[in-house]
Amino acid sequence: QVQLVESGGGLVQPGGSLRLSCAASGVIFTLAAMGWYRQAPGKQREEVAFIKRDGNTNYTDSVKGRFTISRDNAKNTVYLQMNSLKPEDTAVYYCNRHSPLAYWGQGTQVTVSS
Repeated sequence: QVQLVESGGGLVQPGGSLRLSCAASGVIFTLAAMGWYRQAPGKQREEVAFIKRDGNTNYTDSVKGRFTISRDNAKNTVYLQMNSLKPEDTAVYYCNRHSPLAYWGQGTQVTVSS
């Protein structure tokens, strides 16, 4: 059974940092490229970063240099370190495979506001 549990979101001021975590099960984690996605109100969900099983990473332009994705295969967990947060980063953040499954977790809310 697939399960994706995101955590670590919250309210942060502009310029602040958050670290998101995603515990994955049932997705053959160690074989999968994993991604972090976000969906802001009124907008489509977008992938902001992904990490291949060999550790290679890729980021969308709007987060390059500010976000870092990483993974711990032993813990079946993927992380997203977010620094220098901006109000436009406000969204619900989700993890999934880079080729996403139909199943999505509940996500974690990130709000960047003063």
